[in-house]
Amino acid sequence: MEQPVITPDWTKDAIFYQIFPDRFAKSERVIKPSNLEAWDTPPTPRGFKGGDLIGVLEHLDYLEELGINTIYFTPIFQSASNHRYHTYDYYQVDPLLGGNEALRSLLDAAHARNIRVVLDGVFNHASRGFFQFNHILECGEKSPYIDWFHTKEYPLNAYNLDEEPNYGVWAGLHALPKFNTNNPQVREFIMSVAVYWANFGIDGWRLDVPTEIDDDSFWQEFRRRVKAANSEAYIVGEIWHEAKRWLSGDQFDAVMNYVLTRPAIAFFGSRSIAPLWHGGGYPPLQPIDAAGFAEAIEASLDLYDWEITQVQLNLLSSHDTPRFLTMVGEDTDAFKLAMLFLMTMPGAPTVYYGDEIGLTGGYDPGMRNAFPWDRRDQWNMDLLAFVREVIRLRKSSVALRRGTYRTVLAEGETYAFERVYGDQRAMVAFNAALGSESLSLPLAEAAQPRLIFGSVEEMVVNNQTLTLKLPPRSGAAIALDANA
Repeated sequence: MEQPVITPDWTKDAIFYQIFPDRFAKSERVIKPSNLEAWDTPPTPRGFKGGDLIGVLEHLDYLEELGINTIYFTPIFQSASNHRYHTYDYYQVDPLLGGNEALRSLLDAAHARNIRVVLDGVFNHASRGFFQFNHILECGEKSPYIDWFHTKEYPLNAYNLDEEPNYGVWAGLHALPKFNTNNPQVREFIMSVAVYWANFGIDGWRLDVPTEIDDDSFWQEFRRRVKAANSEAYIVGEIWHEAKRWLSGDQFDAVMNYVLTRPAIAFFGSRSIAPLWHGGGYPPLQPIDAAGFAEAIEASLDLYDWEITQVQLNLLSSHDTPRFLTMVGEDTDAFKLAMLFLMTMPGAPTVYYGDEIGLTGGYDPGMRNAFPWDRRDQWNMDLLAFVREVIRLRKSSVALRRGTYRTVLAEGETYAFERVYGDQRAMVAFNAALGSESLSLPLAEAAQPRLIFGSVEEMVVNNQTLTLKLPPRSGAAIALDANA
């Protein structure tokens, strides 16, 4: 008998905030070495700004006021790179971030506010500084650890960038030696790391390039071990495409939902998509109309079991893509429409740090810029207020967090959908056009429409039809409860 799919219930109500630790906030309580880049200068591929976990702790008030209840950190373990995907020691939080004690303090403070914390697990590859790989560099073919990696010949040419690596690496990069997960010792090492931090108190793992470990049994064991340590742990994979293989209930709870991000950029940003080669998993994006958008969204919602769809990690930007505002030519109306959509869709919405105040940035390292705490005159306060408001909207409506989804209109540049949870209903409508538009939307019997977000020029009910006239480039949410 097929087992039911089970995902962490809390994730259905989660609102994530993704933080790149070196760039969000730094605290004077964490002693740093010299040679840090100035906080307010453009980021560089190798430079460090000095952000740390105590800095995040000191800004929990900001996150709480924004409405965030879950933080997802890109890697925090000891590493010789600012992004920390070059892991040196999986059991030590990088001292530049404050070490293990800083994570302990942050977890305790966050959990006291009912804010959860999800870490980034980089388990496909390590770094040249990782002990067992460094042992091979020193000892060559005599090293007992040669089968921890995919070594081919000796000596390893780890620092000769003019030659192809003579060992297995990720993406052709000498700095990222690929683990041999067929080795039982390697497998147990990774499982033990995952369980250690689950027992330490983290609330889940975001898995970096998990498809590179092409072994269902590995991820099935990973799930069993992590869930045994914390049954409510959230396991989300970085997969940019359809991921049914990993989302049948025995491996991951969800994936980063780039399948939804692409049509959101193409529809809400249809008038202003920047002339970028979008990269990072994005093909060059072409504008789409509401009908094309509806088709793409419905296809994405039909991919997986509803239990999984409800906890997909939905996002507009990330550390691997240009920021949304840059993708749409800094069109703030497009950003608002997309953010309203993000906060009213099935799944767990994610705000990439700084998007809410209007940060822009192109390819790496541009999208990994420092959060300008000391230059609040440069914050887009209108966007910040809007993001706070749409987060409050989501939190106020169980239908918008957990309800079913049904497209009710997709014509030209107008789009609307309805979400239903028990006897609670909500409809969300969008007008992406430059002029006002009237939308005729079907109503269930006895529904009494009530505007709960946005503004409308006209709202009329006649014979179970709701006519909404929306201002240009705007959206609205309507409660349709029978007892409204």
